[in-house]
Amino acid sequence: MMARPTRTRRDFLRWAGLGAAAYAFGLGPSVAQPPGRRPNVIVILTDDQGSIDINCFGATDLHTPNLDALAARGTRFTQFYSGAPICSPSRAALLTGRCPQRAELPTNAHGDTGMPGRQMTIAEMLRAAGYRTGIFGKWHLGEADDQTPLAQGFDEFFGHKLGCIDNYSHFFYWSGPNRHDLWRDNQEIWEEGAYFPGLVVREAHRFLEENRDTPFFMYLPFNVPHYPMQGEAEYRAQYAGTEEPRKAYAAFVSTLDEKIGDVIRKVDALGLRENTLIIVMSDNGHSVEERANFGGGRTGPYRGHKFTLWEGGIRLPCIASWPGIVPEGEVRGQMVASMDWLPTIAHYCGVAAPDRLLDGRSIAEVIASADAASPHESLCWQSDKQWAVREGDWKLVVNGPASIQDGSEIPAQEVFLSNLADNPGESNNLAAEKPEIVERLTRIHENWAIDVQRQ
Repeated sequence: MMARPTRTRRDFLRWAGLGAAAYAFGLGPSVAQPPGRRPNVIVILTDDQGSIDINCFGATDLHTPNLDALAARGTRFTQFYSGAPICSPSRAALLTGRCPQRAELPTNAHGDTGMPGRQMTIAEMLRAAGYRTGIFGKWHLGEADDQTPLAQGFDEFFGHKLGCIDNYSHFFYWSGPNRHDLWRDNQEIWEEGAYFPGLVVREAHRFLEENRDTPFFMYLPFNVPHYPMQGEAEYRAQYAGTEEPRKAYAAFVSTLDEKIGDVIRKVDALGLRENTLIIVMSDNGHSVEERANFGGGRTGPYRGHKFTLWEGGIRLPCIASWPGIVPEGEVRGQMVASMDWLPTIAHYCGVAAPDRLLDGRSIAEVIASADAASPHESLCWQSDKQWAVREGDWKLVVNGPASIQDGSEIPAQEVFLSNLADNPGESNNLAAEKPEIVERLTRIHENWAIDVQRQ
C-alpha cells in the first residue's frame, strides 16, 4: 500500500491560515485543500452517556481504558454542548451543523415526524467531495422515504431506525405492538440473538477494510448506554459489587468502551490512524427514566440529566483525535457545540460546507490553541416549553424542570440565572439580583427564536 503523507504542525498552521484567508476574503467555509489525500472522518456518537462518565472526564469507578487512551492521543473538551437534551434533535444538530429548530426537528422522531430530506448532512457534504459514506448503529431521524440514511447522504446503512431496540432480538423496546427494527440499507434483515453493539463493530470493520484506499466518512451512533441496559458478561461480573442503578449502567459503559476500542484498533491495524480524524461525543445526558433503572449515570458537579436544559442534560464528554493535527493530551475549556463539527470537518477536509445558514462554527482554531476564543458569543436551546441561553459565563434557564441528583429531587425553576464560572452546579439563582442580565439573555433568546425559522 502506498505510504501515507505525514502531517506536521507546520502543515497544520499553513493549512489553517489558508482557511482563515478564505473566510477573510468572503469565500465562506474553508475550501483550503489539505496536503496529500483528504483525511478520513469517523464520528462516534454515544447514547445517553452522562457528563462525567468516562474516567478522563472525572469518573473514578468506571473501566474506560480505550476512551481514556483516545483522549491521551487527542484533545478533550470540558465545555462541549449538545444541540438538545434528547436523542433526535441532538443528532439533527450534529449532522446538519444547525440548531434543531433550523434543522426542522425540535423533538424526537416518530411516525411521520423526522428530519426533512431538504436538510443537508455531513454525509451529503463529504459524498459530494468523493467520500464513501456509511452509518452503522442508531438512526432515529425519521422513517419516511426522504428521511432515511440513504436519502441523507449515506451510501450504506446498517442498524435501527427507531429510538431503541433490544440488543439481542432487535425489536423496538419502548412499546407495542411488536415491531422488529434491523435494516441493511432499506431492506429489513434478521440476525436473531446477535449482540447489536457487536454487529456495529462487525460492520465498521468491513467498511474500513473495503474503503481503506479511498477517503471515507463513517458515522457510528452506538445505542449504548441507552436502555435496555444489556452490558456483556465480562463487565457485569466486573461491577458485581456495585449497587444499582450504577451497576447495570457501568457495565454497559465499559461494554461501549470495548466496542469503540475494537474500532480504533482496526483503524490502527489498517495503517489509517495518521490520516483519520476520530470524534467521540454523547448525544445528551444520562437517563433517569424507569427503563434506565431511574438513573445510573453521573454528572459530577452539574445539575440535571436527559430531558433537561440544566448542564447535566447538555454539557457532555467530547474527544477528538488526529495524530499530528489535533494536539495530544490537551484539554480545551472554550464553549463549543456539536453543531460545530460540520464546519470543522469541512475545514479539515478542505471541502465547502453546504451553501445555507449554519449555526455551527469551525473550532479548528480552538483545537489548535487553548488561548483561542470560543466561536460563539452565545448559545441557545429550546426543548418543548423550556429554553436556555448561555452568554459568556452567564446562563439563563426558563421553565427548568425538576431534576434528580444523588437520589434527591431538585425542584423546577421558572427563571434561573447562574454564573457558571462561580457556580457550575446551577444551585445559586441570581435572577432577582441581576434583572438586567435576565433581560439581556431573554432578548437573545427572542431574537434567536425568530432567526432559526430562516432556512
